[in-house]
Amino acid sequence: MKRITTLLLTAGILLLSAVPNGAAGQERKAGKNDEGMGKVQHITKAEFLQKVYNYEANPQTWKYEGEGPAIVDFFATWCGPCKALGPVLDELAAEYGDKLTIYKVDVDQERELAGAFGIRSVPTLLFIPANGEPSMSPGAPSKAQLKQIIDEHLLK
Repeated sequence: MKRITTLLLTAGILLLSAVPNGAAGQERKAGKNDEGMGKVQHITKAEFLQKVYNYEANPQTWKYEGEGPAIVDFFATWCGPCKALGPVLDELAAEYGDKLTIYKVDVDQERELAGAFGIRSVPTLLFIPANGEPSMSPGAPSKAQLKQIIDEHLLK
């Protein structure tokens, strides 16, 4: 029994040392300050107000501040489905390049912003067409489902 415990502890230490900052830390670092197209951009409330929708200035009327279609991923670093969705969004950002902007908002860091949009579960995606009204969807859709939404609703 003591040997099994020692083996498990050793395996755990090896796993932790193999991922120095943890998967969530690496995911967040990967796009935090990237402003270029083709990359997921982590944004704060102030950036959201500037780049997506200034709900403080226009609380009654949706006015998109961006130029092209976008997706906003409201996520949490501790959320399993959010961690699974992250690489899919990275792939889509690279595939669609300057045709689509993908933002990520950490609901634990931006509680006021999450509250303003009534985020009750994560992940929740906000789909924003270039023209027209946005729509929200809780959960983590597959890459195929996201491509269909992008192609049929955001880029048409």
